[in-house]
Amino acid sequence: MIYSRSIENIIAKTLKISGSILVEGPKFCGKTTTCSKFAASSISLNTKQTIEYAKLNPKDILNGDYPRLIDEWQTVPDIWNYIKDDLDKEYIFGKYILTGSVTPGNTNDIYHSGAGRITKIVMTTMSLSETLESKKLFSIKEAFSNDNLNVSFLNEDTDLSTIAKIICRGGWPLSVKANDIDDGIEITRNYYNGLFNFEYSENERFRTLKTDIIRALLKSYARNISTEATNTRIITDISSNIGRTIDIKTFLKYEKALNDLYLINNIDAWNPNIRSKTSIRTTPVKHFIDTSIACAALSVGPNELLNDLKTFGFIFEDFVIHELRTYLCNQKASILHYRDNAGLECDAVLKLDNGDYALAEIKLGGEEQIDSAARHLTLLKSKIKEKSDELLPKFLMIITAVGPLYKRKDGIFVVPINTLCE
Repeated sequence: MIYSRSIENIIAKTLKISGSILVEGPKFCGKTTTCSKFAASSISLNTKQTIEYAKLNPKDILNGDYPRLIDEWQTVPDIWNYIKDDLDKEYIFGKYILTGSVTPGNTNDIYHSGAGRITKIVMTTMSLSETLESKKLFSIKEAFSNDNLNVSFLNEDTDLSTIAKIICRGGWPLSVKANDIDDGIEITRNYYNGLFNFEYSENERFRTLKTDIIRALLKSYARNISTEATNTRIITDISSNIGRTIDIKTFLKYEKALNDLYLINNIDAWNPNIRSKTSIRTTPVKHFIDTSIACAALSVGPNELLNDLKTFGFIFEDFVIHELRTYLCNQKASILHYRDNAGLECDAVLKLDNGDYALAEIKLGGEEQIDSAARHLTLLKSKIKEKSDELLPKFLMIITAVGPLYKRKDGIFVVPINTLCE
């Protein structure tokens, strides 16, 4: 089965207004398959022979019907410059599609930013809507536009065990295509273990990475998932794990590598300019491009999550952030978080570029957790109303792992993750 991806709408629109697009994201998230739907010709720079040929004859790589797909372009960074020159000579919308799983090893070979010629698009792994595992009963887009939205669904056929398995499997297309979800989890674990084969990487910078440090960093990120853990805390954790001390310079080098591989995806803090003595925390919250990476790093499976609901809660929050990113990708929106030193928090602020926003809390489920989340959301909304120039949120919602879909008497939506959609 060939699945439709939400990002296809962005690709189609951007090809109409840009000479070239660059679709970036982690390996095996489906970039090439998705972009091939839009290409009239293509070439993949993923073998030594084609890479060497491209270095010697970069202009030839551009020859072909448009849109021309150049897969793994970063193996020959100079192609970026040739595309810029080509578009300067003859600017045609939708001329080239570039895909890449890592940033170039040597950006010194790139002589311009690509502004006005090459538009970047980041692709993540599949959402529940894309894998056809969401019932698509609560549309974020509709919630922003319909002040009278009302929803109701019992959602009795989904349990925590199913959600735990889906999280450990992740949204990797090959894992999703497996006949059995347990097989999908094994495919994901094999993918994770393959991440550390840097010996023959075309990126020289990756060949110098020490496997024990990068594994320890991913494990520490996973331990601190969905939190505002400081660099100092993570460095201490890594040093304890590998039995030797690392400094901040080494940490930043390895963290950059994780960013360049599109494995981590932190979210920044939201500042609603509240007129109060309360300080708003600005540390980014640690998140992954796909939650299955965190599960693999911690060597936990569905059973371990079910036996440790506290850890499951943090893991589930990361999973929801992943889903929200996918559903908001067509709405020019950003996801932020809110924490202040008075203990008031909001797990996700969904902010559209027109200024509209919504507040969301993320809980596994259960009446006690839902009531607590509702109190947080109501208090924050009240604080914004009294002490801020911000507009009030368009809606409030609590996203759960299981349970029914409904609208509370206080107007807050309770939305199981398997009912959410764009």
